[in-house]
Amino acid sequence: MSHYRIRGGSPLVGTVPVSGAKNSVLPILAATLLTGGRSVLHNCPDLRDVRSALRILQHLGCRTAREGDTLTVDSSHLTRWDVPHDLMREMRSSVIFLGPLIARCGRAKLSLPGGCDIGQRPIDLHLSALRRLGVTIDEQGGDILCRAEALRGQDVILGFPSVGATENTLLVATACGGVTRIINAAREPEIADLQEYLRKAGASVAGAGETVITVSGELPRRDVEHTILPDRIETATYLCACAACGGEITLTGAEPEHVNTVLQCLSEGGCTVRTSGGRITLRAERPLRGMPLVRTMPYPGFPTDAQAPLMAAACTARGSTVFLETIFENRYRHVPELARMGAEIRVSGRTAVVNGTDLHGAAVRCTDLRGGAALVIAALAAEGESRIEEIAHIERGYERLPEKIAALGGSIVREDGQKD
Repeated sequence: MSHYRIRGGSPLVGTVPVSGAKNSVLPILAATLLTGGRSVLHNCPDLRDVRSALRILQHLGCRTAREGDTLTVDSSHLTRWDVPHDLMREMRSSVIFLGPLIARCGRAKLSLPGGCDIGQRPIDLHLSALRRLGVTIDEQGGDILCRAEALRGQDVILGFPSVGATENTLLVATACGGVTRIINAAREPEIADLQEYLRKAGASVAGAGETVITVSGELPRRDVEHTILPDRIETATYLCACAACGGEITLTGAEPEHVNTVLQCLSEGGCTVRTSGGRITLRAERPLRGMPLVRTMPYPGFPTDAQAPLMAAACTARGSTVFLETIFENRYRHVPELARMGAEIRVSGRTAVVNGTDLHGAAVRCTDLRGGAALVIAALAAEGESRIEEIAHIERGYERLPEKIAALGGSIVREDGQKD
């Protein structure tokens, strides 16, 4: 089993580029099914989840190719409208293929998706929205069978601004007659990126980034060339790593506006932040200070995906930091692993109180994608050597992490096992 071996205690110094956003490229890859043509996508990270999405597209009959960070998808000749269990279970976001299959084929069959076990992520919001648009859905065991004979535009009110439900509803709405309004839509930048891709393909979509998205049913049918936006969670992760270790790093190809809440927390912890265009420079002196309450919220609030990386940085601070997780109920599964490294964290329900202290190296295992990133940060800041196991979680969402950490002066080696 592959693992990371990390020797901590050194500051991080240097410049690294930010990869394209995992949470943007996955729904856009699914959206390529709509066009029935050729999509050329730049700035696509080479990640486990991206490779899983490409396997799904290939299973459906698409032709795919990668050259550097550019992916080309030709969806001219779909041969299937089902995604089998073994492909669905590789990533939670595979449910995003439901909407485009219904829009393109008029039917879809999927099993319940897999991915990180960070709490309930029911797809009821997805299914109720699709039913509202005219989709007939039968749930048989672990399978979902959908048919759409007369899709019609409607007002769809989401009970929670779910990113996945917003994206699936948006994708189906491109095939609906009339106008669809998605009310209480998620506002994440990745949804605006999806809207931009769909507009290039010929769809009539407006409002992404706001609480109401309007779609005039017109299935997009153009070849598309599009560049994926920068990954704001990768951005936050490297910033938190520097905050924990001390030093000064510059991230290029970033979007500072998308990580404003993270930058504010780190500034309040004593870091100096400078932004210019697509560059973010963070300078940190150890130790950090305890930070004010960190409450995860839907965008533009503090992102739940950045909670674990910031918690790892808070473990090195002098003083206390309180975290309140409002999105996923199991998002503290990394806490016992941080405790193995000496972290002092008390959890009660959705609240975690972190008392900063000195960390030491230990053998730990990843529990999920962002929790794994937190362990890397803690190991880099700790005295001594750490071994991080089950790194497949990390490789789902971070491109060339060891190489980027090493470029900043961190001591990290991937051992035992071939890169998947």
